[in-house]
Amino acid sequence: MSREGPDDGDGDGDEGRGDRYRHLIEHVQDAVVEFDLVDGEPIVSSVNRSFVDVFGYDADEIRGEPLNEWVVPEWKLEEARALDANTSSGEVNYREVTRETAAGLREFLYRGIPYEDGAGSGGFAVYTDLTEISRNERRLKVLNRILRHNLRNNANVVAGHTTRLLAELDGPDAETTESAATVERAAHELERLAEEAGHIHRILRRPTDEDADVDIASLARAVADDYRTRSPGAAIEVAVAEGETVRADDRLRYAIDSLVDNAIEHNPSASPRVRIRLNEPDDGADATAAEWAVLHVEDDGPRIPPNERDVIRDGEAITPTHHGSGLGLWLTELTVEAFGGELAFDASDDLGGNDVSIRLRRR
Repeated sequence: MSREGPDDGDGDGDEGRGDRYRHLIEHVQDAVVEFDLVDGEPIVSSVNRSFVDVFGYDADEIRGEPLNEWVVPEWKLEEARALDANTSSGEVNYREVTRETAAGLREFLYRGIPYEDGAGSGGFAVYTDLTEISRNERRLKVLNRILRHNLRNNANVVAGHTTRLLAELDGPDAETTESAATVERAAHELERLAEEAGHIHRILRRPTDEDADVDIASLARAVADDYRTRSPGAAIEVAVAEGETVRADDRLRYAIDSLVDNAIEHNPSASPRVRIRLNEPDDGADATAAEWAVLHVEDDGPRIPPNERDVIRDGEAITPTHHGSGLGLWLTELTVEAFGGELAFDASDDLGGNDVSIRLRRR
């Protein structure tokens, strides 16, 4: 880059500091253009290597040229001129923009950073390429909506027709009844997958407020009350003190709900036992123990298979045959991850089944 930084009084002077700036800008991955403002229009004075790679324009051919004529699509000129006006007035600009490259249109996070020195006014245009991120987000939204919609609708159709056929059959044999029951269970599982996919979408699309807090006792009791109604045969115990708050928001309920659902759904017992409890730090506990709350969901059912745990806990490679059988544990992991927490798996000493814990910072 052509301009040098000011003398900071440490003996390096303009030349030494300018060399460091140029070295930094030349090696950052964002495309950077340095420009002079001539009658409010940015004229390219230099570009870094990433600009050449991303935009596909050679540094020599674009130097001295109006930047907008090279990178701004004709129908976006009004937007670009408004940004240039802000830069001319000394304002730093941040905006997602569409810009033209030698290979076509791409999407960028644009930052326009003005400056003035003895040589006049100018600035830097910094472009972070968001193209693949934006495209992937749109694709995932489309796939998520289509998948959830089709799963839910088709599952409802299958379950409804299976129930009707069973009612109309004249004394079906045991094999037919079992086959129909299997189809019905599969349909309800598809409905649940669609619901869990919807929860995951809500977790991922909503930004996390670092200042948020939630009463974990209220969430635990609400989940327990819900499942006492839905699964009256289950014995659900809640041991969470009043007033315990953690750094999270109401989406934490998805994680607790998913763990309780998993404990009941995968327990072959007619009366599964589930306990939701919160670790209470001892009086002599160290600062770390007091700072973190650990919510345990224990059960008396079969242990979660190792491959189900490992793919989530240990970052095992996700493959077509190694990804977990459902979305419930993924929903819990992604929820806890969103709040800067940790999910862990162990065996329950008291109940003999699973002990799945959620670790979050206390408020």
